[in-house]
Amino acid sequence: MSQQVGDDELADVLDQVRRFVRKEVVPREREIVDTDAIPDDLRARAREMGLFGYAIDQEWGGLGLDLAQEVELAMELGYTTLAFRSMFGTNNGIAGQVLVNFGTDAQKSAWLGRVASGEVVASFALTEAGAGSNPAGLRTRARRVDGGWVLSGEKRFITNAPLAGLFMVFARVEGGEAEDGQIAVFLVPGDAPGLSIGPHDQKMGQEGAWTADVHLEDVRVDDDALVGGAVEVGYRAAMTSLAKGRVHIAALAVGQAQRALDESVAYAATATQGGTLLGDFQLVQAMLADQQTGVMAGRALVREAARAYVSGEDRRVAPSVAKLYCTEMAGKVADLAVQVHGGSGYMRESTVERIYRDVRLLRLYEGTSEIQRLIIGSNLVRRARR
Repeated sequence: MSQQVGDDELADVLDQVRRFVRKEVVPREREIVDTDAIPDDLRARAREMGLFGYAIDQEWGGLGLDLAQEVELAMELGYTTLAFRSMFGTNNGIAGQVLVNFGTDAQKSAWLGRVASGEVVASFALTEAGAGSNPAGLRTRARRVDGGWVLSGEKRFITNAPLAGLFMVFARVEGGEAEDGQIAVFLVPGDAPGLSIGPHDQKMGQEGAWTADVHLEDVRVDDDALVGGAVEVGYRAAMTSLAKGRVHIAALAVGQAQRALDESVAYAATATQGGTLLGDFQLVQAMLADQQTGVMAGRALVREAARAYVSGEDRRVAPSVAKLYCTEMAGKVADLAVQVHGGSGYMRESTVERIYRDVRLLRLYEGTSEIQRLIIGSNLVRRARR
């Protein structure tokens, strides 16, 4: 049983992170964009603060935040460049949670301490060219051999792949009779023979958050690399990790939207047009009002979805609702931020220009908006049929 973080301790963590993000990370956002990398000193500070393990149980050296607490942290982390959170996001999120929820005791002992400390970066290797939001199309194969497995395939857009020391590799089992075709997940060390990483991708935004292709050519792993010690764990691990991660992404979207709103209000309160303060124009006020409404609605929805997830009341529909609404909302708020700034908002040195590019990805990864709509709709119909 993991130890629960108390309200006072959580408040202290949030206060420290808020000050760190706004005083130390925000002033260096342009540096991160220009170098396409997180500075080593910020990475070291994140480790010292325990950010590589905030969602990992305290027995493994993490902070042990539950999802209701985690989203409060995510909204603070979302206030700055999303590349900063991405640096340790996979350790706590879709990759780390596979181990937390489905790993054997031996697998947890071998890896979780190092993942929580940031010594090892964990990466979630699910996506392929023909299998993104829906893993049913996986082509990476796992073939059973004496004492282990051989993995072959190509993964795409894998977050933190160039830095990872551990990959959660999802593969379709072949040649296993009743197991044939099932999706399993394997722990693959970053230095495993046959595993190679492509150059990091050049993306529209989120500079400093590295993704890359992962190539597996007859990668041999032992039997103890099979997560949970059973083939059938794989698909459930993927879906469970993604559902929880969707609430987290929704919270990040709220943080980004809050930043875009704050930048808009500050600009409207100081810039002039034709001698009139920009914020005195009623149509500008209307844009600010729409931004504020979206942010407040998104924050309330994230908190409710996290509460329902923690209680077990809803771990299917609510995560998809939160991700769908909040990521779409963040896109609209960012668009309005550029509009409020006018031509200045279209310039590359503008904060809202970067936010506009960065938040576009939120509607794509960990399940596109279209996939979220399908999940929501199909589950509502299924519930009614019962």
